[in-house]
Amino acid sequence: MSQTNAILEKPDAEALAKTKLRSDFVWGVSTSAYQIEGAAAEDGRGPSIWDTRCRTAGGVVNGDTGDVACDHYHRYEDDIALMRDLGVDAYRFSVAWPRVLPRGRGAVNDKGLDFYDRVIDGALAAGIEPWLCVYHWDLPQALHDQGGWANRDCAGWYADYAALLARRYGDRVKRWITFNEFSVFTLFGYAIPWAAPGITDREQHLRAIHHVNLAHGAGVDVIRDLVPGASIGAVHNRQRVLPEGDRAENVEAAALLDEHWNLAFCDPQLLGHYSPRVAKAIEPYVQAGDMARICRPMDWFGLNHYGPIFAKADPTRAWGYGWGDAPPDSPTHGVGWAVFPDAFRDELLEITRRYRMPIVITENGCGGNDTPDESGAIDDQHRINYLRLYNAKMHEAIRAGADVRGYFVWSLLDNFEWGSGYGNRFGIVHVDFATQKRTPKASARWYADLIKSERFRA
Repeated sequence: MSQTNAILEKPDAEALAKTKLRSDFVWGVSTSAYQIEGAAAEDGRGPSIWDTRCRTAGGVVNGDTGDVACDHYHRYEDDIALMRDLGVDAYRFSVAWPRVLPRGRGAVNDKGLDFYDRVIDGALAAGIEPWLCVYHWDLPQALHDQGGWANRDCAGWYADYAALLARRYGDRVKRWITFNEFSVFTLFGYAIPWAAPGITDREQHLRAIHHVNLAHGAGVDVIRDLVPGASIGAVHNRQRVLPEGDRAENVEAAALLDEHWNLAFCDPQLLGHYSPRVAKAIEPYVQAGDMARICRPMDWFGLNHYGPIFAKADPTRAWGYGWGDAPPDSPTHGVGWAVFPDAFRDELLEITRRYRMPIVITENGCGGNDTPDESGAIDDQHRINYLRLYNAKMHEAIRAGADVRGYFVWSLLDNFEWGSGYGNRFGIVHVDFATQKRTPKASARWYADLIKSERFRA
């Protein structure tokens, strides 16, 4: 038995047996627009920075694109039926900004707005609550051409876009998310060029951090004003940053990356100030009153978590740090990511200590290279083991005082995994991208059974 499986098959059964979840605990699945919708040039949708990235040499593995992806734009009814069969309470999805505002501002695309009406109404009819994420990385290319997130005006453009969605869907959608993974799309978009728009510039990275924070605050205000009874959160990808080995330069690299990754958005949004290193660097871009505009009342903290990050000094990178390697004896799952389940529990407790907020786990999951067997079944035991163990660690955190109110698997479907293209599969439902056939994996059945059993104990 591999070390990976040996560890993943030892969940804390007592944690699951002894911890009773809240009666209103939410079980869900997550997706995002560009990763599943396809129909990239249909019904008036404008191009996004990810459409451009996919057509940039070396931008995405194998030159893959989101042009078709999972064809959710045409198959959303089938996908809602899959969610209904799973028995989930909620569906976290995102709206594609360029689908509803092809140029990012100005003329509205009614066909795009109509599509999300159909998704929302379909989910509600199936007894599934829609959780709407306003921004999941697909900035309209027309806005990037005007400076994108490095332009302070982008915060206002975002606020207008959020207001459009709030007015259109606020009668049916009460769970709102301003942004998904602030640190990822700003760092990888403006400092380490692994994502759209693929810029390497420290000043633009700092500007993007601050302007995205301003956009978040403005979004909270417009949603609060326009949606009675709105429950508003933001989704942060948080994980402990550890140095590769114990060299002093790697320890320093990890400390700076930790501030950019874990603190540059959570602290100003929830505590009203930047962390020390970020505050000093970002000071030239902060205007009077900005911190009050950023720190707005929030209802819950959205956590995306997979495992810790390892950092090392890298003088070729904009900030002098790069991604390091986990210790060579670390267990890994299907796509090579290290598995540290205790870090999941510890992160839930650290968020509780630092921010004193209810937590919703908005993404957690396991990648792999899942292929059907001769019978067409996908027996993804590695994912079941991972999900079982991480759910056990969630229970441990709850026992220790974390106020966790929901858990969403990433992801419902195998999809376009950004720079990795279609090589990494995170879905609990297999997608044959040639035929678009959906096949629930063994993990889908396991997740459905987990939800049933937890509801029975509630």
